[in-house]
Amino acid sequence: MNFLAHLWLAGPDEAMRLGAVAGDFVKGPLPAGLPDDIARGAELHRAIDRFADEHPAFQRSRARVSDARRRFGGVMVDMFYDHFLAANWADYHADEPLPVFAARQYALLRDHIHRMPEASHRVVMRMSETDWLTSYADAGTIEYALDRIASRLSRPEAFVGCGVELREQYSAFAADSSEFLRDVMGFALATRGRLGRA
Repeated sequence: MNFLAHLWLAGPDEAMRLGAVAGDFVKGPLPAGLPDDIARGAELHRAIDRFADEHPAFQRSRARVSDARRRFGGVMVDMFYDHFLAANWADYHADEPLPVFAARQYALLRDHIHRMPEASHRVVMRMSETDWLTSYADAGTIEYALDRIASRLSRPEAFVGCGVELREQYSAFAADSSEFLRDVMGFALATRGRLGRA
């Protein structure tokens, strides 16, 4: 999952949402230098990533990725699912429009950036300044973001342009994401309860 899904799945607790983003910037055993409350959010982030890797819909989506790009498939599917979550936001979070939700997350992340891993600071500020979360609703933005990620790889030529796979199998990826997003919310709610942050 990417930033939008992780923030959505983290629920109302602010520390869990900070951890939802921090989870992408820490390695090794937790708390990994994080404050304890944010570390619980990072633990949720990791649990969600494991759930995704094992979920049948997510596995189907990865299998839809062409052989030439299969090594990059997990990243692609993460981004595709954030697109479908943003594009169909009212189906998942009807009580708050996506631009309002996004603005709240940016404010939270900026206000607590001093508690976040240093490696996240530049990304958090860029995310906020250019409104990544709302922009995910546009499939073209997903293609652009994937090309930017691909450009940082050792063999970018193998992955640049991979967003075309979303366009070519749009309805199939949409069906997979719908099944997955329905299931992962229940998993996230149960895991937040276990972590004491329902």
